[in-house]
Amino acid sequence: MSKTLFSMAFGVGTQNRKEVWLEVYYAQPLLNPSKDLTDIVAPIVGYQGGNEVINMTITQAAEIAAELKAVDEKQANLLTRLAESSRPIVAVLLAEDSAPKSVPEAYLKLHLLSHRLVKPHGTNLTGVFSVLPNVAWTNLGAIDVTELAERQLEERIKGRSLEVISVDKFPRMVDYIVPTGVRIADTTRVRLGAYLGEGTTVMHEGFVNFNAGTEGPNMVEGRISAGVFVEAGSDLGGGCSTMGTLSGGGNIVIKVGKNCLIGANAGTGIPLGDNCTIEAGLYITAGTKVAVLSGIGTVINIVKAGELAGQDDLLFRRNSESGRVECKLQNQKVSLNNELHSHN
Repeated sequence: MSKTLFSMAFGVGTQNRKEVWLEVYYAQPLLNPSKDLTDIVAPIVGYQGGNEVINMTITQAAEIAAELKAVDEKQANLLTRLAESSRPIVAVLLAEDSAPKSVPEAYLKLHLLSHRLVKPHGTNLTGVFSVLPNVAWTNLGAIDVTELAERQLEERIKGRSLEVISVDKFPRMVDYIVPTGVRIADTTRVRLGAYLGEGTTVMHEGFVNFNAGTEGPNMVEGRISAGVFVEAGSDLGGGCSTMGTLSGGGNIVIKVGKNCLIGANAGTGIPLGDNCTIEAGLYITAGTKVAVLSGIGTVINIVKAGELAGQDDLLFRRNSESGRVECKLQNQKVSLNNELHSHN
């Protein structure tokens, strides 16, 4: 019987010494896989329906590879290589886009984002923090934090050093995926699950969290917090920030429209429309009192910034004499340097 799936992937991963998954690498995740493919895979792995994580045997991987040669040569070649490995192999078959309940499911959804198969907020990541373990990311791969001291001793006895790059629930994106047409100056500052569109440049002080990212082309010298999406042509200046929804009780989803500029050390806690500018050093939150100016500079009204959310062509600035936050329409258009965003 045909199995209709939201997503499917075959991966190779790392388990701790209790055979609990720490991470999974999916070279070729699939969104809405074809009926021909799923009809081959489902009976071999014993898929019963719903969302399933199946620890595959080498025999299963080889059998699927042989059956898939005429249907999907890329997936067939991947499974052939997985069957030749000595690492744990997993198949994840998701019938619906529900909250992840296991490490392999969570990693598949993070891969879908960084492979540009779904955009931020395009897949359900509810509760992902409680699913993912805290891991020591090292030059020898993922290591369970509780096993780290023992592994460090083992490597020292062998005359080798074990370098701990970070201790976190999320790994670097580039250890799994390097999207086409991007530049990342400091790879530790882009987490797996980030979405980087073609033409995106992330400079040394830029940061992109999971379930967040850029449409491309974009210049990122500031922080793109979880849940934030920046549309094409916008520039996030050095040290600036966008307010996410992970902590502090915030529930407003922040979007930065096209051709916007958030100045150095500035920030936004409201969605911005197209062609908006926040001057350097000014942080706008939904409750910030803003004086709305006419074309000749007189005050029309005083409103909370949240009432201006999503509107186009706004310039937010702080009056250098009175300290008052002001907003006026701007005619100047923000544009990126095309040479900086050609990553061929």
